[in-house]
Amino acid sequence: MVESILDEYGITGGDHDQHFLVDEHFLNKIVDSAELNEDDTVLEIGAGIGNLTVKIAGWVGKLIAVELDPYLCAILRERFADYDNVEIIEGDILDVELPVFNKVVANLPYSISSHITFKLLKHDFELGILMYQYEFARRMISPKNTKDYSRLTVTTNFFADASIIMKVPRSAFKPAPEVKSAVVKLIPRPASFEVVDEDFFLTFVTAVFGQRRKKLRNAILNTNNKLGINNIKEIINTLPNEYMNKRAENLEPSELAYIANQLFKFKTENS
Repeated sequence: MVESILDEYGITGGDHDQHFLVDEHFLNKIVDSAELNEDDTVLEIGAGIGNLTVKIAGWVGKLIAVELDPYLCAILRERFADYDNVEIIEGDILDVELPVFNKVVANLPYSISSHITFKLLKHDFELGILMYQYEFARRMISPKNTKDYSRLTVTTNFFADASIIMKVPRSAFKPAPEVKSAVVKLIPRPASFEVVDEDFFLTFVTAVFGQRRKKLRNAILNTNNKLGINNIKEIINTLPNEYMNKRAENLEPSELAYIANQLFKFKTENS
């Protein structure tokens, strides 16, 4: 039935990073993982032709489906014309002002996964069930001292608990993507470590992971144009060598937060 809808509308995919999830087993597993009920307001990103939308809509009080493609939006409006609890928003999720929602369930466009994820993590919600490229999902949960440990890992860890709850084969999509996929469960929560200034911490993490092959000492020096700290060379000499002589990828999120906090303190004291 799901694939027949693609055929009915003559959709082959490929535009706007479109790979439609058509496997009923995985569609149902995703919805089950979201533990939906009538009190939920759900955001779906990249609704496509509504394969996931129709399964979510039967469980929730409100579903807000965002889709970029005008033709697909027309299909969604036709399919869900009789649904009082479904709102279709045509637009780019990166430009759309996020509505109020408590859960987000989506097969995300892989090419903008980072941008969407960072936008979501700064928003208030209870639970996310999100499909990613498998390699991206691994980067969200990787431990330090691995090649996948990154800015994404640290930022995700700051905002939420993340876990891969299922892998999804290429055959579950039409057309089949060239990459493997995985579904990540995100549960936002307060950070488990102290961050004095959130914006500075996130800027610091972006800066030092942009120099991931450099020791932290040099990474900070090389990116101080972003950090804006006076007398940076003198300040670095006051910070613990056990951190300064390691790379960003060798430090826990809490250790990176400690350095960011110290730098922010010096910055505010000497501004």
